[in-house]
Amino acid sequence: MKITTISLAFLTMIFIGCQTEKKNGPEENQTQTKNFTSNDYRDLVALFKAWRAFENPPLLDGAPDYTTETFEKRWPRFKELQASLKAIDTTNWSVENQVDWMIVWAEMNGYDFNHRILKPWVRDPAFYKVVWTAKSDVPAHEGPTNHGTTELWTYNFPLSTEERFRLMSNLKVIAPFYTQAKKNLTGNARDLWIAGIRDIQNQRVVLTELKANEAVTEDAELVAVIDEAIASTNDLAAWLQTESESKTGPSGIGKENYTWYLQNVHLVPLTWEDEVMILKRELARAWASLKLEEHRNRNLPELVDADSPESYDTMADASAKSLIDFLDQQDIVTVKPYFETALREHLGEFIPKEQRNFFTIGEHYDPRPLYSHFYHWFELARMDNEPHKSEIRKGPLLYNIFDSRNEGTATAVEEMFMQAGLYDDSPQTKEIVYIMIAQRAARGLGSLYAHANEMTMEEAGGIHSEYTPRGWMKTEKELLLFEQHLYLRQPGYGSSYITGKYLLEAALADYTRQKELQGEPFAPKDFFDTLNSIGNIPISLGHWQMTGSKEHLKSITE
Repeated sequence: MKITTISLAFLTMIFIGCQTEKKNGPEENQTQTKNFTSNDYRDLVALFKAWRAFENPPLLDGAPDYTTETFEKRWPRFKELQASLKAIDTTNWSVENQVDWMIVWAEMNGYDFNHRILKPWVRDPAFYKVVWTAKSDVPAHEGPTNHGTTELWTYNFPLSTEERFRLMSNLKVIAPFYTQAKKNLTGNARDLWIAGIRDIQNQRVVLTELKANEAVTEDAELVAVIDEAIASTNDLAAWLQTESESKTGPSGIGKENYTWYLQNVHLVPLTWEDEVMILKRELARAWASLKLEEHRNRNLPELVDADSPESYDTMADASAKSLIDFLDQQDIVTVKPYFETALREHLGEFIPKEQRNFFTIGEHYDPRPLYSHFYHWFELARMDNEPHKSEIRKGPLLYNIFDSRNEGTATAVEEMFMQAGLYDDSPQTKEIVYIMIAQRAARGLGSLYAHANEMTMEEAGGIHSEYTPRGWMKTEKELLLFEQHLYLRQPGYGSSYITGKYLLEAALADYTRQKELQGEPFAPKDFFDTLNSIGNIPISLGHWQMTGSKEHLKSITE
């Protein structure tokens, strides 16, 4: 296709803007993005690349710069990018390309919201966690995450020369970053502050364990870098502890801000009040269904949990095979060769009964409900093996915008696979599915009240704990603290498991209704294959692309 004069001008202005900022620094960038109307999809892709380059902050003493001064200096450039996006005319574009425009719009709204309201670099000490030991089961880390992380899970020990240099470079960020943190963290969100101290303290443990690694101990230079990182981490933790005494303010963002964020950033066409209603309904439904299922199964022998590493491994192996065979033989989804590989990397291990948390309790009776939730790992493997053709969808969306899609789908398929017959060989396992739904609804409901500042984080955890059946959330407190803290840090995440499930069910309903009106049979494989091909984008956008209808998006688009 011939590049039009307008398109070429647009690309040139974006390129010059990015190069000027890169060369001169954000404070010297006076480049103005030309304001005109473009109708070329390639202009959107060019703008997306410019936006993502901008979103990665400049460095201050080698660490990401989140100082107020830098944000203020860069703000005009952000408004230029935002104006350029609004100047793109999507008339007569395909639905797929219009969806891509919406994704870029949502990401820019996320930056705007973080700058105005969430301010994790000001309010949230956990934002300054640098060292991560595990890959997330969703496209990016859950919750607000800084741009200077050290991903320990990406390293293989003993280190190659190149990897040794990379690790030292990454860890050297910590000292200047934590000097900056003590200037940036001026917020008064008490719950976020108190809970965030644990994240920094836990980092000290991780770094100490890294230093003790046999492949590291003899490397004096690397050990010195780790020691500096430990000292800086200890210093920040102590400072946070001292400052915590003066923190008295609320941590939630309030109902109005929460609704704006849902609709304009995560593209969830609901309000705070809608989510409360949906989660209350799911909580009641899960409890009622559980009790009726228990009655139905009352004459069957109870499930027996794995009581040794050998019995667990045998059960895990059989469960993985059962799930993969079911998905394949029952035409639920096209099972790719990498599905089983991805699943088997996460089968878990035997844990003594007194040490099990909510998820591992169920996993030791029958892992298949949890393995169904591990649909996550199929999606991540797809990103590696079959990256989306769209530059905009190829990688993780920013600001956890993917939560309704990834967490919602993973939660929905637990029940969908059950309804399709996965547990015909074990009716009692259905009880675990309903317990898991109740837990997700209870914890999400608590997080909603916390964001409305109607409850503290601890009180929200009370709902989470008390309304989870069989006391399964009372066995191990770390999970409770981790989840409620995450959901307070990241608006919309705690509810996304259930509301994302609701949105996926709505998409499935419209999709199947269309098939019925057209006289076509419904095949689950067609639906899930289409969903997978669309990528890890908000369910509301996937719904639009699958059905061609955006009626459900009116609260956002209008």
